[in-house]
Amino acid sequence: MEDRKKATIVDVARQAGVSVATVSRVVNGNYPVKLETKERVQKVIRALRYVPNVQARELNTRQSSTLGVVVPGLHNMFFAEVIDGIEEAVRQDGFSLLLNCAKNDPQQEMSGIQALVSRNVSGIIIISPNMAGIRESFYAELARRIPLVFINGYHHIPDVSYVTNDEQRGTQQALDYLERLGHQRILFVRGEHSDSYTIKEEVYRRDRERHGGLDSRFLLNIGEGNGLETADSAMQQLLRVIPDLDPTAIFCCNDLMAVGAVNACKRLGRRVPADISDGSEYVSAGKQCGIAAHRADPGRLQQAHCAGKCTRRAGVGGESPFLLTHTDAGGPVISRQALRRLYKRGILWYADCI
Repeated sequence: MEDRKKATIVDVARQAGVSVATVSRVVNGNYPVKLETKERVQKVIRALRYVPNVQARELNTRQSSTLGVVVPGLHNMFFAEVIDGIEEAVRQDGFSLLLNCAKNDPQQEMSGIQALVSRNVSGIIIISPNMAGIRESFYAELARRIPLVFINGYHHIPDVSYVTNDEQRGTQQALDYLERLGHQRILFVRGEHSDSYTIKEEVYRRDRERHGGLDSRFLLNIGEGNGLETADSAMQQLLRVIPDLDPTAIFCCNDLMAVGAVNACKRLGRRVPADISDGSEYVSAGKQCGIAAHRADPGRLQQAHCAGKCTRRAGVGGESPFLLTHTDAGGPVISRQALRRLYKRGILWYADCI
């Protein structure tokens, strides 16, 4: 098959009989062009199948229309929803996303960030950063050069903005919900390499101590928590644990683990929720499996929208970093006055929480 040479802006200008600047004005729509000339240029663009070179335009304007996003994995539905929310927010300002998967590896996370910086992105959003393996100096130096936002993770670093949930409060609400149903034998299921899981486990430990003491056998770490194998791994381990411990409820730290818990219950002939309650931190997987799940994270799309808007504003206007935290019981953790200031500055663009 013969390779077809890609048309350039010079080719369009030559065939349309206009200057390169005129073609640029038609493509960008930033200056008025006579209707007759505009239609002639557009006709040539269609005929040549010309696609504007975004990189060349960004070199001229010295502004990138791309934001980088780093995510621990692609199999957890939480991350997919957050990415969708970010894309929805930044698309309104003409931005696109460049995605990098860190595989829950702090070194790969930093390598991915460096790759995004080398591609001249306007800002970087890191979803659930690996806080245990974080190198503060790396992020501090990076945040001085480029807008940086952490979603679902907090580790105080100057110039970094944070959008997160009050995971301690949300976890306690989920446990309170199960306890109101009369459950005391609550099995806690988590994965490895996540600050989020550790926060939830700490709340679970404190809660169990208040209710008769902690039985460490009810703490189950299944290993990889965001991979393709997570649901199956959770199911296999729960098939061994459930008959021995006979829990009446299971708290899962994410959707994938909840899917594994439901499948294990089905294989063991346990009805959900008649025989055993399955409480996932999130609900998207619960809807697919028909489980009764308590929602501890109502603001994932709001998180994403706010992060996208924050990154965009920081790149254009040099906005100061901020911390925004959500919880489903007490509303935003920061004050309503602070939220109103963010809303007026255009960083916070959903008004239902203020």
